[in-house]
Amino acid sequence: MLERFLVPEADRVYIQHDKMHAATKAIFTKMGLSDSDATLSADVLMTSDLRGCESHGVSNMLVNYVERYSQGNMNPRPNIRVTRETDTTANVDGDRGLGLHVLPKAMEMAIEKAKKHGTGTVVVHNSRHIGMLAYHAMMPLKHDMIGWCMTSGNPLNAVPTFGAEARFATNPWAWAVPADKEAPFVFDVATTQVAGNKLRLADRVGAPMEPGWITRPDGSPVMEETPLPPRGQYMMLPFGGTREQGSHKGYGFAAVAEIMSSVLSGAGAGFLMPPSPPELLNHFVQAISIDAFMDVAKFKKDMDDFLRGLRETKPAPGHDRVVYAGLPEAEEVEIRQRDGIPYHRKVVEWFESIRGELDLDFELR
Repeated sequence: MLERFLVPEADRVYIQHDKMHAATKAIFTKMGLSDSDATLSADVLMTSDLRGCESHGVSNMLVNYVERYSQGNMNPRPNIRVTRETDTTANVDGDRGLGLHVLPKAMEMAIEKAKKHGTGTVVVHNSRHIGMLAYHAMMPLKHDMIGWCMTSGNPLNAVPTFGAEARFATNPWAWAVPADKEAPFVFDVATTQVAGNKLRLADRVGAPMEPGWITRPDGSPVMEETPLPPRGQYMMLPFGGTREQGSHKGYGFAAVAEIMSSVLSGAGAGFLMPPSPPELLNHFVQAISIDAFMDVAKFKKDMDDFLRGLRETKPAPGHDRVVYAGLPEAEEVEIRQRDGIPYHRKVVEWFESIRGELDLDFELR
């Protein structure tokens, strides 16, 4: 994560993982989730925080989830059902359930299909936010499989290249590939210049927007450093920013996520969906069994050679090293499990406030 999104040192409050997990689970339970779904939902958020992906951990997301449950926009006890299925595919109705506990079930289905047939693909419609995509993409790793995850739908906040209207959400992708001794390759990115939730982090810490991240209300790219405008007064640009810098590539990746998650699941494109309820999202997961293609041990050795070759690449002037996707996050997990997770003091204050509001019994410190 870019330095500008990190919690300023003066505002950091270090909380141990187990205490924040217990607090988060208690809040989900109070929202009406079953014990197992509350645990699973807390697992997804805490995995994000441990990996340093604070934009999708408890700091940003839990406040929003509590609000959505309180408004009745999410179903705490969804009746998840398969609406169409083959040996290698399935389409699942998420019944307005939060993707934190709906999508892992879809990925488990994909994994079971991959065990039998080499690959499994599951799409989910009528669901909600899934948190950090890497969590779901990483699920197949322990089965010697490659994982893939995408999501799309509402709310709309990103423009197509040359567009003056939002036609996409941030439509992220995530891939996870196992290795042997090296940390797994885990690539998790939005198809916008920056993840939408990172803008909330930037707003909290007062970090400016880089040129080419956002648009003006008329869709023209903002090409100078600027504070984040109020909501409704900007839209997000595809990765690349402008056509000259390759925004058509980000636009294309966003469109693929829309097709594979929303259109393929039968929900229709995000901008064709009704504006209410908010945050109606659809998802795509796939598990690919390495054993269906080649010897697993050789694949992992080859991945080690590949990843080691990347991180041993001679760095350019001004840089200490070359990393690959998933390596910094794996290193961050070790640090945060040892030292605690650095939360912004405002986040800790919210937890202490909601504890009293919901009559909960947990201690963070």
